[in-house]
Amino acid sequence: MRRMMIGMSQEKLGESLGLTFQQVQKYEKGTNRISASRLQQISETLNIPLAYFFKGAPVSEGSPNAGFAEGNPEEGYASDFVMTAEGLSLNRAFARITDAKIRKRIVDLIVALAEGEGA
Repeated sequence: MRRMMIGMSQEKLGESLGLTFQQVQKYEKGTNRISASRLQQISETLNIPLAYFFKGAPVSEGSPNAGFAEGNPEEGYASDFVMTAEGLSLNRAFARITDAKIRKRIVDLIVALAEGEGA
């Protein structure tokens, strides 16, 4: 998702890492496992913290931070949606709208549509 958000091709990421775009493709699809050192390289290339890749990962009960986890289920749903092709496309298109009034009207429309579905 991060690669697509910054407009980087699989080929460009592969070049930065000394890989082919097919190897990057296999990493993204989950066909090939990524070593810790390769994950570190990817995080540096994409200019994101390593923790980005572990967002939403399960936390073991013995973890010292397990009791401090945020419990807002809507946050997980929103980040899951943004990681889909639809979410990414919607976000890119919405970001191109410069008129604040139009953006507000779109948000109001989506909220109204979502509330109508629950009825």
